Amino acid sequence: MPRQNRVLARPVRALLWLAGTISLALGLVGVVLPGLPTTPFVLLAAACYAKASPRLHAWLLNHRLTGPMLRDWEAHRSLTRRTKTVAVVSMLLMVSLSIWSFRGRLVLQLVLLALGAIGAWVVLRIPTRRP
Repeated sequence: MPRQNRVLARPVRALLWLAGTISLALGLVGVVLPGLPTTPFVLLAAACYAKASPRLHAWLLNHRLTGPMLRDWEAHRSLTRRTKTVAVVSMLLMVSLSIWSFRGRLVLQLVLLALGAIGAWVVLRIPTRRP
């Protein structure tokens, strides 16, 4: 029986590593591509790596760009009101700009609006903490 658990654990770890790597790549693309969020993808990558690769998880935690955000998240599991406000306002601006740039394409505008609303809903659902 223990042999089967090890066989199952390796593919699961591989899938988590793959999901973490894809999430990290999307987060990096989000740094330069307006409208694609960075933080949720980096948080997802860290969660995947925590289970699949402690070495990569430690690397993200100690990285000068991702480390402070991840350590803060892991310590508090919440966002400050200021962080939530900046996130929602940024999404609002970028989604509005995107909708404007696709004027005349109602279906794309509605999809962008729906995705922006989902993004804002996700951010607003995260617990708020005092600074």
